[in-house]
Amino acid sequence: MDFSQYVIPFEECDISMVDRVGGKFASLGELLKAHIPVPPGFAITTEAYEQFLKENGLTERVLARLKDLDDSMVEAIHDASQEIRTWIEAGSISEPLEDFFAEDYRLLSRRTRTPALPVSVRSSATAEDLPDASFAGQQETYLWVRGVDDLLESIRKCWSSLFTPRAISYRIRMGFDHSAVLISVAVQKMVRSFTAGVMFTLNPASGDLATVVIDSNWGYGESVVSGEVTPDQFHVNKVTLEVTKKTVSDKAIYYTTDPETDEVKKLEVDSERRSSQSLLDKEIIELAEMAKRIEQHYGKPMDIEWATEKSLPFK
Repeated sequence: MDFSQYVIPFEECDISMVDRVGGKFASLGELLKAHIPVPPGFAITTEAYEQFLKENGLTERVLARLKDLDDSMVEAIHDASQEIRTWIEAGSISEPLEDFFAEDYRLLSRRTRTPALPVSVRSSATAEDLPDASFAGQQETYLWVRGVDDLLESIRKCWSSLFTPRAISYRIRMGFDHSAVLISVAVQKMVRSFTAGVMFTLNPASGDLATVVIDSNWGYGESVVSGEVTPDQFHVNKVTLEVTKKTVSDKAIYYTTDPETDEVKKLEVDSERRSSQSLLDKEIIELAEMAKRIEQHYGKPMDIEWATEKSLPFK
């Protein structure tokens, strides 16, 4: 087997590889080419997924199980989903494939100097973010995965998530051939973020193209994305990189990881930090510079999730 056919480092991914690594992981490669810091990792290609199905005799079996279903058959779709996911998750990853995945995981652990590195195992379907359809959010992600055995189990679960009831129904409704939508899986270093949030390369409230808007809270970005807190908000002029507006909010909760169990916990922010600015001014400006580079690289306004790593300097 050709190693490069099944595993591709993020640094080698680009937008031309959407059919092999999905839109999500192709974009990570594009960000690296724009010199944006991205947590290191690698993509497991759609060829690996197809090889796994072939080796387990599942290629035609899966398609046959989905035949003649329509999106009104809710119970039948649920039953088909359960059956297909059981087949995939019980499938055997061949020794050559397992060696490829395990070796890249070991190299990633060595690169980050962290034995049994905690990683996220993420899914990306090849049909995500099309102009007339979006498969984003239909497949699964597993966080704080440690060790080769847990990694292999999470990879199989990501592959099987191509056949959730929601994903099956959506493909049927949109007229997509089940055999034409494939899945890639990425293994990426987890970030123990000190602060996190989202930023926009225009003002989403006014449409002002000359302003970067940054939303921020302590811990992981989940509290910001979910709307559980009113985050701090910072406006930065794109041309001068001057912070033009600061709104520091009362941030009651945040998400972080228990260092002993790797369990993500929702905690109350201590009284000292609740009304403190969650980003230093120099960090705000650095984020705005990154936002500008990302927008220039893609040639259009972007919304971006970001995080600062607890154990690393900001830059």
